[in-house]
Amino acid sequence: MLVLLGIAVIVAGFLLRFNPLPVVIASALVTGLAAGIDPVAIVAAFGKAFNANRFVTVIYIVLPVIGLLERHGLQQRARALVLKLKGATAGRLLMGYMLFRQLTAAAGLLSIAGPAQTVRPLVAPMADAAADAQVGEADPLGEEVRAMAAATDNVGLFFGEDIFLAVGSILLMKGILEGYGIVIEPFHLSMWAIPTAIAAFLIHGFRLLLLDRRLKAKRK
Repeated sequence: MLVLLGIAVIVAGFLLRFNPLPVVIASALVTGLAAGIDPVAIVAAFGKAFNANRFVTVIYIVLPVIGLLERHGLQQRARALVLKLKGATAGRLLMGYMLFRQLTAAAGLLSIAGPAQTVRPLVAPMADAAADAQVGEADPLGEEVRAMAAATDNVGLFFGEDIFLAVGSILLMKGILEGYGIVIEPFHLSMWAIPTAIAAFLIHGFRLLLLDRRLKAKRK
């Protein structure tokens, strides 16, 4: 019964609105000590669990690295690179990123890019720089270009990941369809996702071309 004290610690900690991390650690310590485990063995168990699940904490390592790179001029470098490219427009740039996002998502590389990893530090500043160069003024459409960069990432990921067999959405659709008596293999679902992804690319690509047209209309 004493080992259940850990649950009481968690309940009390959350009721008192303490920080969840120390509450969970305190609960684990109380549970371990109540079970008669040596304190050193408890700490060793913490270390073993962290080592076995360290991939979960990768994001906490990546984000500070991106923040550090931004502090040392990553966005400015991205803008400078775009300004050197002849014929680069915000629409064309985002269209190329959407193609990259769809192809990598279709290969199962879902976390290779994203709002925190690529859109904020790289894609949005590059699209902004291209839009500024097209119009000849800073921030010609307000936040619209940055919003379109985020939307492009979402469209590329959403319609690209369904082509990958082992993604959760494919397995979810298979499970739901089987619940209604419709048996279908994940391979068939992923095959039907290909024309959907092509249609999404064409539709959103058209929206990006319209973005270029609006920027051209604002050109001084």
